[in-house]
Amino acid sequence: MAMASSIPNAPSAFNSQSYVGLRAPLRTFNFSSPQAAKIPRSQRLFVVRASDSEFEAAVVAGKVPPAPPVPPRPAAPVGTPVVPSLPLHRRPRRNRKSPALRSAFQETSISPANFVYPLFIHEGEEDTPIGAMPGCYRLGWRHGLVEEVAKARDVGVNSVVLFPKIPDALKSPTGDEAYNENGLVPRTIRLLKDKYPDLVIYTDVALDPYSSDGHDGIVREDGVIMNDETVHQLCKQAVAQAQAGADVVSPSDMMDGRVGALRAALDAEGFQHVSIMSYTAKYASSFYGPFREALDSNPRFGDKKTYQMNPANYREALTEMREDESEGADILLVKPGLPYLDIIRLLRDNSPLPIAAYQVSGEYAMIKAAGALKMIDEEKVMMESLMCLRRAGADIILTYSALQAAKCLCGEKR
Repeated sequence: MAMASSIPNAPSAFNSQSYVGLRAPLRTFNFSSPQAAKIPRSQRLFVVRASDSEFEAAVVAGKVPPAPPVPPRPAAPVGTPVVPSLPLHRRPRRNRKSPALRSAFQETSISPANFVYPLFIHEGEEDTPIGAMPGCYRLGWRHGLVEEVAKARDVGVNSVVLFPKIPDALKSPTGDEAYNENGLVPRTIRLLKDKYPDLVIYTDVALDPYSSDGHDGIVREDGVIMNDETVHQLCKQAVAQAQAGADVVSPSDMMDGRVGALRAALDAEGFQHVSIMSYTAKYASSFYGPFREALDSNPRFGDKKTYQMNPANYREALTEMREDESEGADILLVKPGLPYLDIIRLLRDNSPLPIAAYQVSGEYAMIKAAGALKMIDEEKVMMESLMCLRRAGADIILTYSALQAAKCLCGEKR
């Protein structure tokens, strides 16, 4: 065959048996041998390989190289009924049949960048465990907090939100400690910004940690939460936080008109760059119990139903959303998270603004408790719950599982 004569020095790696009719190579040269080294360069022969066209010609001529056989169809278990195939034009399972396909077609992703890590701080040096929230602590603002932030940054979580445990002696009916420029939160912000300048710091804007009544606003003698007077206090609180270096102030109080008032107050003081994440749809939920234990901020009397939303209401969230958008909110938050996936989706479908979800203390505690009792796989349920919040439309998630989830995403063991 002409092909054989054109490749007199084909290398031994070329398998001539793969193509019927090709003769074995006449001889080969080992260029690393001493004998080869003595041959003058001008007299050396170079290995010639068959060209693509020659391989193609062999296949066209019917000389097809062998390949592994077609795998047999897996056998069904004994007793499986023999039935005709269903006349289906579309079988969605085809796109789920392997890990590679499932990964390729995954619609929602999650990463540590999506997490905001809520951290409790107090004036003490020691980190105090929170009984109702296993794995969470009141962190000493000088040391424990800095160490926890370092751990979070190591696995890609670079956003935190601060919640202070204020000494009872500093609480008052009007919550004046909230805007003390040298208070616990402003001091902590300055410390963190000095240590980690690129850390994104969210703050909580509300009076309940500072109020002797435990409410988010000033309480009149008849029990009414005063709206406009509270907003005045919140503006001073937000400005004090911005002066300390906060990146995002987050009014969680649910007073009417507070977003517009905060925007005006911040802009008037030169803090146009400070964002507002409004607790747009914050429900009067029973899922907040462990959080209030963490901050010792239970209302001294009554409840918060005159300012937080009714859990039975859906359309009302649109009213809150439209007001916050018109007043200048930069981010809209839904709280709680998992029980309110429909509200997250409602805001996502009706607003171009980023949507935040707060996976609250009760949600966290339930997963932890069920995991401790071996009723569920804690880590898998945790990750699934966070993915569900993302799927519903949340761009960012405030979650006490931020560090644990980020380690999981990074492949670390708990």
